[in-house]
Amino acid sequence: MSYQINTKEELESFVTHNWNQINEFLDKQFESLPIPLYSSVDIRESKNKIAPVDNNMYPAGFNNICALDLDCASDTFKKFITKDFPATKTVAIIPESHTKNTFYLDHLAYLKKALTDAGFTTFVASFDEELFVEGNELNLISASKFDLQIVKATVKDGHIYAGEDKIDYAVLNNDQSNPMNIEWKSITTPIHPSPYIGWFNRSKSGHFVAYREAAEIFCKEFNIDPSLIEASFKLVDGIDFSSKEGLEKVATSVDEIKGSNEDMKVFIKGDQGTYGMGISVVGSGEEVLNFNRKDRNKMDIGKNKIKFTSVIVQEGVETIIKYDNMPAEVTIYLIGGKSVGGFMRANTEKGTHDNLNARGMVFRRFCISEIRQNQDYQAKEALYSIIARVSTLAGAIELKNKQGI
Repeated sequence: MSYQINTKEELESFVTHNWNQINEFLDKQFESLPIPLYSSVDIRESKNKIAPVDNNMYPAGFNNICALDLDCASDTFKKFITKDFPATKTVAIIPESHTKNTFYLDHLAYLKKALTDAGFTTFVASFDEELFVEGNELNLISASKFDLQIVKATVKDGHIYAGEDKIDYAVLNNDQSNPMNIEWKSITTPIHPSPYIGWFNRSKSGHFVAYREAAEIFCKEFNIDPSLIEASFKLVDGIDFSSKEGLEKVATSVDEIKGSNEDMKVFIKGDQGTYGMGISVVGSGEEVLNFNRKDRNKMDIGKNKIKFTSVIVQEGVETIIKYDNMPAEVTIYLIGGKSVGGFMRANTEKGTHDNLNARGMVFRRFCISEIRQNQDYQAKEALYSIIARVSTLAGAIELKNKQGI
């Protein structure tokens, strides 16, 4: 099949010079879907494609976006929340429970600042009883020395309270790889993103199936070769890494994804999970069959002791992005389906084929909130922004499918 846009360079030029038209089209696609409050999208760029490789519905890392973009995030939060809930005055962030991770506390401090600057009285409130053995407040200091208070969250008559304060709107920042023991249907306080899209009820394969649908819609509208913006993948289930059950199926899928491309590396990812856990990078199916105990243990259990029984086998996108001569990839943050900020993740200990979300990673902020049409000097940032929006359109399709909307 022939396309009008067949190369990455053509796509980059097209996005730069048709920025307004493309964003208006994507805005229209979101109109009939439940839009995620926020999300982050990891993007890899190779010599011949630029594709999302992960999508987080409950993103951490707001501490890694630039000050200008954080202001944009505040404005976008305000517009998105008050559009459907104009009376909102109090907001509670419902966090993860790993309070010993001081960089995550940095993220919470910046997310709280963004919501506070949007005009909301903002709390960080947790339902985790184990955090409050010495009272109903937990006072912490983040990696950047910000004071952060977490208060005990409760539900009274269907409403969420942060301490004694009734909450108008809850921002969920817990990916629920371990489901929270809460009867969400009994709560009338608006909660976004939906608590039903956590990892206990979501899969990477489900996202990339939805992304294939979103990419097809986008590429059909603008006559773009879809392979420019998509990493191919296969789902393999019925796996038990501890007993080696199903490894042959994984190995076969690795070789099928590689095809005749001898140089390609292939990512094997636990189908449910995050934080860069449950990921292996291999060059052949034979490597899978030769996994030692350490390799298999890494793939067997993920965050919060999730046992991986299914994996996606995904085309490795060898990054050409560099930061201080380190291989790097891009993460874009979105609010209400609109790109508001981003950073570059580089790694001192990894190569261009590797998983960069691992020990040795460093971050470089870059601003995207002021991208305009025909700004050639921001062509890359514009392209990353659009790819992230298409990925978030896929997230909206996921939400629709999960909620039966």
